[in-house]
Amino acid sequence: MLLPKRVKYRKQHRGRMTGKALRGNKVTNGEYGLQALQCGWITSNQIEAARIAMTRYIKRGGQVWIKIFPDKPITKKPLGTRMGKGKGAPEFWVAVVKPGRVMFEIQGVSEDIAREAMRLAAHKLPVKCKFVKRETLETGGEQ
Repeated sequence: MLLPKRVKYRKQHRGRMTGKALRGNKVTNGEYGLQALQCGWITSNQIEAARIAMTRYIKRGGQVWIKIFPDKPITKKPLGTRMGKGKGAPEFWVAVVKPGRVMFEIQGVSEDIAREAMRLAAHKLPVKCKFVKRETLETGGEQ
């Protein structure tokens, strides 16, 4: 399970999930990627479940990259507690994902195997996803 070793502040505000991903929206390490089409919170358990689904399907062949990290603490108050008395204790960690963010990358397997592995991983995640390939044409003039 992924979580930060230490953080400066134990509790965070919930924040807004508007706009689209400006960084991390291209396949950089591998050949194929899984790109988010919606915004959402992805917990460390969901990331781990998706990773296991992918690596099991490719039978430990190829290489998998996880491009998101859960660094946002989500707090919850105990069940049956009345309102007030401060913010609850941190329960789990999430990664904030915006549309366009490449969450997982894979390399070293054929396209149909990669596509099926990403499909299995996408079923474990709470956001709609699509399978993307690396852009082979790298143009230096365009920004």
